[in-house]
This record gives sequence, structure tokens and C-alpha cells, in this order.
Amino acid sequence: MKKKSIATLLAMFLGTFGGHRFYLGSPILGLLYILFCWTGIPTIVSFIEMIILICMTDEEFDIKYNTEFMLQKQSFERMKEAGW
Repeated sequence: MKKKSIATLLAMFLGTFGGHRFYLGSPILGLLYILFCWTGIPTIVSFIEMIILICMTDEEFDIKYNTEFMLQKQSFERMKEAGW
């Protein structure tokens, strides 16, 4: 399960090199960040993405990046309600 705090820290410290993108399951975007890190563009984009991650609620983060976990959680809650 991916954690919002780790993704935010990676965006802050390794965002220029796409560290947060690799962590969040987007290796192709991570490679693009590495390829263009010399331009400074990934630094600006990762700063904006860091702000977005900070402003995102935990539920929004889970829906977007922990979809499999959220589906398992919903399934478990349904089973619990059914009395399993």
C-alpha cells in the first residue's frame, strides 16, 4: 500500500528525478523526469505535484493510487455487513 506522506517526501526531495512517479507506479513518467531533469521542468512539475499531494485527502489518494487496496477494503466491509 502506497503512503501519501512517502509520495510527498519523494516529490520534495527526488521530484526532479521522478522519485515520486516511480513510487506511485508510473515508471514511464519517472523516466521522462530523468531524461529532462537538466531542463528544470521536472523540478517545477514535481513542486506542483507535491502541493497537489499535500492538498489531497487520504481517501482521494487511496482511490487514485491504492485502488486495489480500496477494492479489498470495500469487499471486506461488505462481508462484515453480511455477517461473515
